[in-house]
Amino acid sequence: MGGTGAGMMRGMDELILLRHGETEWSRAGRHTGRTDLALTERGEEEALALAPLLKKRDLSLVLVSPAVRARRTAELAGLAGFETTPDLWEWDYGAYEGITTAKIREMRPGWYLWSDGVPPGDADHPGETVEEVGMRVDRVIERARAESGEVALVAHGHVLRVLAARWLGLPPADGRLFRLNTGTYSTLGYEHGKPVILRWNAPV
Repeated sequence: MGGTGAGMMRGMDELILLRHGETEWSRAGRHTGRTDLALTERGEEEALALAPLLKKRDLSLVLVSPAVRARRTAELAGLAGFETTPDLWEWDYGAYEGITTAKIREMRPGWYLWSDGVPPGDADHPGETVEEVGMRVDRVIERARAESGEVALVAHGHVLRVLAARWLGLPPADGRLFRLNTGTYSTLGYEHGKPVILRWNAPV
């Protein structure tokens, strides 16, 4: 995974990251990977609040997770003509899908997603390692860097945190360093030709 960090040739100016609005499970702290939930009323309000920020942007590409919560966020934020990609699905939490960290720690004291990972679940939730998530976001970054101008991504908390780590050339597990709330706006870009974080977890 060493090829996606600093020092690569690029044509893209900025990469805008939007985490989808609130869902019932995100509000409750339940791990939501491939379970396809709708936005809450508050989640829809969060998505609508992003629209004025994006009107100022000249976007050459918009990539969105196939999840309903991400697609609805993109629509409410005014991002017409977006493309969905399975590479932006949330981390597949396997057997921990729908379970809170507190409940998991009753079974596995001290459990921490970023270092301990998840056990396999059923056929719809086989689970992923953080390195596998990193491979997916590397493909997204490569696609974005091939564009000119600005690119927007609408996706989920953990997958976007891994993407930020990989943007900086860090290991996927360093996504643990970047807390990301629902309905927020972040921007990745360059300083002196090197990848940096321009804005992170900004409320609207």
